[in-house]
Order: sequence, then structure tokens, then C-alpha cells
Amino acid sequence: MTTRTARRPQAGNRAYLFITPFLVCFVLLFLLPLGYAGYLSLFKDQLVGGTVFVGLDNYVRALQDEQLLDGVLRVALFFLIQVPIMLLVALGVALAVDSGLLRLANVFRLGVFLPYAVPSVVAALMWSYLYGPDFGPFTQLGERIGFTAPRLLSDGWMLASLGNVVTWEFAGYNMIILYAALRTIPAERYEAAAVDGAGPWRTAWHIKIPALRPALLLCLIFSVIGSFQLFAEPNLIQRLAPTVINSSYTPNLYAYSLAFTSQQVNYAAAVSFLLGFVILVVSYAVLFLTNRRPRR
Repeated sequence: MTTRTARRPQAGNRAYLFITPFLVCFVLLFLLPLGYAGYLSLFKDQLVGGTVFVGLDNYVRALQDEQLLDGVLRVALFFLIQVPIMLLVALGVALAVDSGLLRLANVFRLGVFLPYAVPSVVAALMWSYLYGPDFGPFTQLGERIGFTAPRLLSDGWMLASLGNVVTWEFAGYNMIILYAALRTIPAERYEAAAVDGAGPWRTAWHIKIPALRPALLLCLIFSVIGSFQLFAEPNLIQRLAPTVINSSYTPNLYAYSLAFTSQQVNYAAAVSFLLGFVILVVSYAVLFLTNRRPRR
């Protein structure tokens, strides 16, 4: 008994050795930069007096910044439209692959997931070429068949065009999460449904989709974070449509422009912290609304 008791602390100490590299990286690459950004957000560079402490003035300014507020509302609209479409596509593909009715299901699943393996920069450049108003394939095809293709890089179409790019990139990623959740459903449920005479549609509606609720919630939270951090796609497509996508088109793009173009690092830090707070609030609201139980 004494020997076993003496060995337990040693085993616990070994466990700390395994997690130490992660903790070191977490502190150096996340907590310290985050703390330094918070420190910068409390100061301001002035022509006279240099860097001075201003407290929360940068945050007050950000809350009154119309460019920032417009960008937040724009990505909120993007989230409300693009995310449901993307999750419906991912859900439909996951159910189709799991049904066992598709031929070459593994190849189909890989094909849907493959766009996620393409870097966002490459995806944005590829779709920018496809959207091109002069030499893009969509425009040329429209001219061939006598149909005027819509200006996909115009102000009225830009948000939808960005939503299409993001959906193409991340539908497969969400599909993999949902498909993995489907594979964990006990076979007894399917057997009971078959005994009750349930067909594929009823089985999907009454067994599969309810069981996917936690996985769908996870995908939704990831989509909240991704939507409000939208950056790579508008930043690259901006080169083709500079009059449509300005430096404040999305909050992340605005913070980047403030820091590296306008050299307003302190204000950019405050904008970034406010954006993180918005993401936190929206994520909590999604969790709260989805976890509510109807009163009986």
C-alpha cells in the first residue's frame, strides 16, 4: 500500500510535464499578446506629448465610430443569411452520405470537404477570377448565351458573393462534424424505427436531426466566430472592387487598416477588444437561446 501511495504523486507530476509545453505556448502566444493589446488600448499617440494614458477614451470613441458600427451590422447581416444556408447544405450532405444510398459516398464526402483544405487566400483569388466582370467565366458564359450576367462584385451583390465563397470553403468542414456525430447514434434507434415502419425521411427527421443538436450548436458557435472575424476574403477581393469594399467593410478589416495603414495601433487594439466582446455576447446569446427549454 505504501509503495502504491508513493507512486501516485510521481504519476501526477509526469502529467504536468506533458501539458507544460501547451501552457507555455498558450501564455507566450495568447495571454501575453492579449494583455499587451489591452495595455496598448489604454494609450494614445499625440503629436504633442507623445504617448499618453487616456483610459477608456479609445473604447468610447469606438462605440461612436460609424464606420465600425456599419461594419459590425454588415457582418451581422452576413451571419444571419450565410450561416443558415451553409449549415443546411452541410446537414443535407451529411444526411445523404450517412444514408448509405449514395454511390462512391467516400469520394463524394472527400469532394465536399476538399474546399476546406484550400487556403482562404487561394479560394478568394480563385473566386475573384470567376467573379471578374471583364474576363470572368460567368460573364463570358452570359455573353455566349445572350444573357447579361449580374455584376457579382457590385455593391448589391458583394455580400452574397462573399457568402458564396465562405459557404464553398466551410460547408465541408461543418459536414464532417455533423457526419461524425451521425456515426455515434446507436444502431438500436434505427432498428426500433424500422420496426415501427419508419422510412428514411421519418428516420432522418425524428432520430438523426434531433441527435445532431449538440453538433449543430458547435457548428453555429464556430460560425459566429468566423463571421464576425471575416477578413481574408474581403481583403483580397477589395483589389477588384475598391469602391465597394472599403477599409471598414468588416470590423477585422477596419482594425487591420487602422493598425497597419493609418498607424493608429492603440485605437486598433481597442477596436479589436470590442470586436471580441461582440463575439462573446453573440455566442452567449446563441447558447442561451438554443438551450432554453419550453415551459410546461
